[in-house]
Amino acid sequence: MTGWRLRGLRTRLLVAFALLSVFTALAVAGIGYVQARNGILQRTQDNAAVEMTTQLKQLYPLPRQPVKTSALQSAADRLDGRKISALVTSGGRSAGDMPASVITPELRAVVRSGRVAWQRVDVGGVTQLLLGSPLLIATGDRLNPTIPSGIEVYELRNLDAEIDAVNRLARDAWLAGGAALVVALILAVLAAGSVLRPVGELQRAARRLGAGDLDARIAVRGSDELASVAETFNATAESLQRHVGELRRMEADARRFVADVSHELRTPLAAMTAVTDMLDAEAKRLPDPAGEAVRLVSQETHNLTRLVNDLIEVTRFDSGTASLEVDDVDVAEAVRATLRVRGFEVETDLPDGIRARIDPRRLDVIVANLVGNALRHGAEPVTVRLRGDQAGITLAVEDSGPGLDEEVLPHVFSRFYKADTARSRSEGSGLGLAIAWENARLHRGELVAGNRPEGGAVFTLWLPREVRR
Repeated sequence: MTGWRLRGLRTRLLVAFALLSVFTALAVAGIGYVQARNGILQRTQDNAAVEMTTQLKQLYPLPRQPVKTSALQSAADRLDGRKISALVTSGGRSAGDMPASVITPELRAVVRSGRVAWQRVDVGGVTQLLLGSPLLIATGDRLNPTIPSGIEVYELRNLDAEIDAVNRLARDAWLAGGAALVVALILAVLAAGSVLRPVGELQRAARRLGAGDLDARIAVRGSDELASVAETFNATAESLQRHVGELRRMEADARRFVADVSHELRTPLAAMTAVTDMLDAEAKRLPDPAGEAVRLVSQETHNLTRLVNDLIEVTRFDSGTASLEVDDVDVAEAVRATLRVRGFEVETDLPDGIRARIDPRRLDVIVANLVGNALRHGAEPVTVRLRGDQAGITLAVEDSGPGLDEEVLPHVFSRFYKADTARSRSEGSGLGLAIAWENARLHRGELVAGNRPEGGAVFTLWLPREVRR
């Protein structure tokens, strides 16, 4: 479930859409519910006040003062109904079936001031509407047209129907909000998909480009910001492909130039080597300065010949024309022959009887380069160890020098790499370890460099028992 990681873009978009949808649904449903509830209750209160005022008019003319309890009871009976209980008070007397305890001091104070008032009260856990009004006497005076009669009328109305209506309204609001949330989530998934689809294509194209597929492009759809990103990616990939193509062409030209020059130098160098060998043989009979010059020319001619031969070998690896001539080889004997021919004096641990089908010439090149490198740049004693198992052979060349620095190890098989930049010229061609590594790779084996725990560098060659072509 990589695409649904908790911190993934898809998850964040869906969470954002969901939160926005929930907030919007709650806001719309909540505001609608509150407005409708207030409207229902306000209309109920207004209608109740109007109805109460109409009923109070039926009580006139008022009984004479002091008012008897029977008169109050008669008035209360006229106000009582199926959903209404009433209480009529005057002085210290009262009549009616409404409990006086539900009348709040605030409401009573407003009524005694001569105004009609109402209030929602909690009676036994049920919300009911309490109304109160005084009965007034007309005086005929313009300045003071009415005076309180001393009679107060209170009604307690049942709000069950209104509460049911509000509850239905709340239920409908929640259902509408839930449906809106579901629709919003579906739209969020579709919207996230439309946004993430181009992003996914961009990610896959970037991976292809990073893996070396320079033909990776993105289909540009529409003209929005994502289309602009796709166009930018395609333009960048196009530019990268053009520059890489140019670099590859220049690299191929350089390799071809090196190969051509190396081949052109090979013939005159062969002639020069033959001549310098003859002069080297006569150097002992020449005066010291002339003999030394002859030996120097002969040595440099051989070094140049080795460099040219190494360059030709490298160009074969680069062009893919290097091939193996495998044979059934006694590896220990082949290694001894290499050491003997080159005159290398090293310690050996070469068990007999380890055989492999490999290219003996390329094994000779590998061993010569590894042992020669250990003697030149490491320290004696140098040890060559051979081991074999069913899968392949392992040949380790160890020296007793200071070992290889950690920063040198990743580059030790690079061409012309110098660990010591202060050394202007190497005694070798600078290609020996690179050629050894290429020969190991050609055998489908491997060559690695490292340091021994007790000190000194170690180069370990592994070759399969039989090379599969």
